[in-house]
Amino acid sequence: MQKMLKLILTSRVYEAAVETPLDPALGLSQQFGCRVLLKREDLQPVFSFKIRGAYNKIAHLSEAERHCGVIAASAGNHAQGVAFAAKQLGILATIVMPVTTPRIKVAAVESYGAEVILSGDNYSEAAEYCAGLAVERGMTFVHPFDDELVIAGQGTIADELLRQSSGRLDVVFVPVGGGGLIAGISAYLKALRPDIKVIGVEPDDSDAMARSLEAHKRVTLDSVGIFADGVAVRQVGKLTFELCRHCVDEVIRVDTDEICSAIKSIYQETRSIVEPAGALAVAGLIKYSRSHQVAGLSLAAINSGANMNFERLRYVSERTLIGEKQEALFAVTIPEEPGSLKRFCGEVLGDRNLTEFNYRLADRDAAHIFVGISTRNQAERLTFGATLAAAGFANVDLTDNELAKTHVRHMVGGRSPDVVNEVLFRFWFPERPGALGRFLAHMGESWNISLFHYRAQGGDYGRVLVGLEIPAGDQARLREFLDRLGYRYEDESENPVYRLFL
Repeated sequence: MQKMLKLILTSRVYEAAVETPLDPALGLSQQFGCRVLLKREDLQPVFSFKIRGAYNKIAHLSEAERHCGVIAASAGNHAQGVAFAAKQLGILATIVMPVTTPRIKVAAVESYGAEVILSGDNYSEAAEYCAGLAVERGMTFVHPFDDELVIAGQGTIADELLRQSSGRLDVVFVPVGGGGLIAGISAYLKALRPDIKVIGVEPDDSDAMARSLEAHKRVTLDSVGIFADGVAVRQVGKLTFELCRHCVDEVIRVDTDEICSAIKSIYQETRSIVEPAGALAVAGLIKYSRSHQVAGLSLAAINSGANMNFERLRYVSERTLIGEKQEALFAVTIPEEPGSLKRFCGEVLGDRNLTEFNYRLADRDAAHIFVGISTRNQAERLTFGATLAAAGFANVDLTDNELAKTHVRHMVGGRSPDVVNEVLFRFWFPERPGALGRFLAHMGESWNISLFHYRAQGGDYGRVLVGLEIPAGDQARLREFLDRLGYRYEDESENPVYRLFL
């Protein structure tokens, strides 16, 4: 901690980065009866805190190292930070990015004069190629998080937090990916103000740090979520883990809906739109404040970045109401007879506000309705389910059902009596030309595709729902196909929403 404190205090970040404001969040402060502050790292020259660590690392290179140039692997903010820093210092930079990287991010890196090389479908494949290229070209590799100078650069945020808050801080919430940001911030704060709680925030499907701290050793995730792509790391760093093990008080997990809700909260407070990873800290602050006594405390959250793909906003908007506990989704079964729909609307829905109502005739005995209603809180959602049951309407709460939220609400009515032996899978396809062709090429002509649903969501990966007719006895071949394909997938064949609507 003392060594890191010295590195932070002697860092050179302000030759490129700016001291960002610590803005009060009046709405959140009023909601929770405390003082909420937002550290605006989204206002950096590259719209992310990553410029701090990247510049500090590159600025400390020797003349010989500078002459050879720098190289990094990244699909986002680290790439821009390295490219910007290299341009400031007059150093050649090469950035290896996955082929799936959106063109807007590639263009941003190229605008700083860096050479961009596209390789691999994901960060791991790009990083592997980058490692070989660094040796081949003799360039200095700039790690995105597991480097003392990079960590120290990020840690300068903690120095600003103490000065700008006049020391009035009780809890600081920090987004966590590989751990560079929270390692630097927590090391500085615990060295000077050990009474301040430092809480990390991770997506529940990219929680490498939380699992590592629980296991008392670094763990490697089998797969990571793709929504908050800025923190999608399968394994945290060695240095960052050791610092977090000693300096971080707690790590909170949040889901996609809570992140979307936090993006909206930040927009309402600042009129700026942060990326999903950039909203993690606020999502954690909100979740923590709902379950802890925070009245009168001073809470700070790091808005870590604002490199949002515009196309993703539709998806964020769709999921925000659920994240705010202001929408609930239900599958409701009513008798297929005259007057039953009228009774359902009159006796059960009453004056509740509908957000969604999907129905198509399935058979002559019962009708399955996909219903969305506005709610004020979790208790109202539970009450609605109980009201349905009391009125004699069988129902399933789908509010937390990912298949329902991502696909089925857009395709109710797709039942077919002709489909036999169907299995259903959700796939994560890389958003690149030829991804579907690769899928079909691997499958060959073995099985019939009975269902297919895709909607663009503005991320590096597309969400695809596929139904396949698999003859009896072909299950082993199916598993071989899925393993050979290499795409992340989820078997949804037993999901109740599939049985009801598809």
